Amino acid sequence: MWSNFFVSQDDEGRMGAAGGGQAGGLAALKGGRAHRRSQKMSDSQDGKIKLAFLVCAVGVTLTVLGVGTEFWVELAQPKNFAGNQTCQMAHYGLWKACVHTLWVADVDPERVSCGPAELPGESNCTYFKFFTSGENAIVFKKTTNKNLNIAAAILALLSLTMMVTGSICIIMTLSKGVSFFLKPASFCFILSGVLVLVSVLTFHQSVLTLLSSDHSIPLHHQLSWSAACAGSAGAVLIFGGVLFLILSLPVSSWQKCLPHKNSAT
Repeated sequence: MWSNFFVSQDDEGRMGAAGGGQAGGLAALKGGRAHRRSQKMSDSQDGKIKLAFLVCAVGVTLTVLGVGTEFWVELAQPKNFAGNQTCQMAHYGLWKACVHTLWVADVDPERVSCGPAELPGESNCTYFKFFTSGENAIVFKKTTNKNLNIAAAILALLSLTMMVTGSICIIMTLSKGVSFFLKPASFCFILSGVLVLVSVLTFHQSVLTLLSSDHSIPLHHQLSWSAACAGSAGAVLIFGGVLFLILSLPVSSWQKCLPHKNSAT
């Protein structure tokens, strides 16, 4: 009899302990969920991320505009070089080159070289064969360096890939309401900006190599608006990536960098 009594008491104690353990587990689970909810971004931080994403979107747009157009450099002969009523100029980008034949009478009298390309005249545009048959292009008897041109194009395409990856990270950040993907996005946008700038420098080096390949025809050269778009895009993307990096830090970490006013004694 007494043994049965003690056994029943023991069972009740175990059941109570088990019930208490389950209750504690539920409480811990609810506490973890509440903690995760508290880690979600506030409305002000969400607005800052959208603003930084807008900055990066400007950089992406400038990059696409620069990479997709063929006005990276303009090469112009002296307008009286041919000794007739026409002169020639060319411009090219990462993918194709265009040669224009313009009327000398339409060129500004104060301008020494032929151009600009917007003047009426005949034009002939051809795509480079760097990526198909591997042939170098010849512009005004000057030969391109296909290795430098291919390197500039690959760098630009890698930059666009990093932009897409960074944009996906920001979209996931805004949709999930967590700041975990801000640092990967910051890395992607900063790297894409660096790649764009390196692409512009590589292209400029390819232009100098082209000009030094032959000296029979004097040419005036200058980087055009497509290269300017790409260079500006690189700076904007790096700036946007730094903004994401700052937003990914805890508030207390970057508030320490702010000047504090001494309290009046």
